[in-house]
Amino acid sequence: MKLNKVIVMMVFIGLAWSCKKDDENPLVEIPPRPLGEVSVENEADIQAFLKSHFYNYEEFANPPADFNFKIKIDTLAGDNADKIPLSEQILSEKIKISPSDLDLEDQASTEQNLYYLIARDGVGGPPTVGDSTFLKYEGSLLDGTLFDGNSSYTWQYLPFTIRGYAQGISHFKTGDDIVVNNDGTTSISNSGIGLIIMPSALGYYNTGTGVIAPYSNLMFQIDAGLYVKNTDYDQDGIPSILEDLNKDGILSNDNTDAEAEKSVYPPTYVPNHLDRDDDGDGTPTRDEIIINPDGTITFPDSNGNGIPDYLDKETK
Repeated sequence: MKLNKVIVMMVFIGLAWSCKKDDENPLVEIPPRPLGEVSVENEADIQAFLKSHFYNYEEFANPPADFNFKIKIDTLAGDNADKIPLSEQILSEKIKISPSDLDLEDQASTEQNLYYLIARDGVGGPPTVGDSTFLKYEGSLLDGTLFDGNSSYTWQYLPFTIRGYAQGISHFKTGDDIVVNNDGTTSISNSGIGLIIMPSALGYYNTGTGVIAPYSNLMFQIDAGLYVKNTDYDQDGIPSILEDLNKDGILSNDNTDAEAEKSVYPPTYVPNHLDRDDDGDGTPTRDEIIINPDGTITFPDSNGNGIPDYLDKETK
């Protein structure tokens, strides 16, 4: 079944998400430990894991007839002592963490290493942290303890997930076609498959849930099926990724009319990527921008003050 025949239908079936922030989490360590101290410990544990483990890269290089393209991780010991460790195959990205990102006070910013492994490259484009994705995933601790996952492809709107997960997904190319199998199940051909490994500051930090203890490193196996390019979650005419005004990869901290929302009781904060009237002036955002025939967007600035109308409460 071709992608363009089903993609619109699939999006509106529902944007499910997991790996989400848990605002009612009972396992919270207060006060939180110093970010710098935890970062050093997390990095040391991740490095030890990467140097002592490998994945089934040989099967991915030469897939057996019945290979399910699932990553298997094992230790470098015994008959496997000569395998290539993850540390020599994994890639990384540095991500700046500000104390405010974790609701911390009087602490310095740090850079965290986000690790990702591409076991099979996809053929489609990679999603951004503001896009909706259709994927399979399996979440575990570094010791292999499972805490979350899905056995079938599920829609996830990445801004609703934890930061390291969303940023990691943006490194995976997706597949191309949805295939209906003889048994009625579906699969996606040529999807990107790999791993994401993150320190706690890119996950839940001083909170935990179930088997996830505070300050836990997390690992996700990913099968990146499809994505909606330029997802516009609030349908205000502006793709969600363009509503990341400070370009830090966190869409929830971009809220143009936060001051006005603060004055309402009880305060209700709606970040721009979920707000159809970003500046709260009563005129929908879609009516304050111009969507050109080629899909590009023009942002009028009626009063010439350098602020586009859709973000300027003084213009309507």
